[in-house]
Order: sequence, then structure tokens, then C-alpha cells
Amino acid sequence: MGVLTGQGRLRLKISLDQVFEELQANPLLRVLPLTYEIAAEVASMGTTLRDPADRAIVATARVHRLRLVTSDQRIIESKLVSVIY
Repeated sequence: MGVLTGQGRLRLKISLDQVFEELQANPLLRVLPLTYEIAAEVASMGTTLRDPADRAIVATARVHRLRLVTSDQRIIESKLVSVIY
């Protein structure tokens, strides 16, 4: 989201800082940090996914054993993570 906003490809009605503040304040959501373990998982995933952001998202879900909610066909078809779509 931050990259898309910076590139002008996504416009928000509120600031990006406000978006992140609201995400962190929501008790139903948890913002997970990028850790060494996740970075290592990104490196070990092979070349199935090329987009660095997709790789980080999938690696985070794998490390934390989470199902990923996505409509991204590349992620779904990769079968690298359990998805809900």
C-alpha cells in the first residue's frame, strides 16, 4: 500500500500514517514485523513468486502458520501457503 501510494497508483482519503494507526488500534488485527526468520523464508522460497512484497507476505504467513486471505492468482496458484479466496 505504501509503495502504491508513493507511486501515485493508489489514493487514500486519509494519510498512510492514519491507516497504520487504525490497523494497530484494531484488536482484531495484528501487524507482524519482518523478522530474520521471515527474511530467511523469503530467500528459501525459490522463484515461484517474483514480486518482493508477495514473497514477504507469503513468507510471513508460512512462518506464523497462518492462512492468507487473497484473490491474487499468482499466490493462489503457487500453493506456497494455505489461502482463503
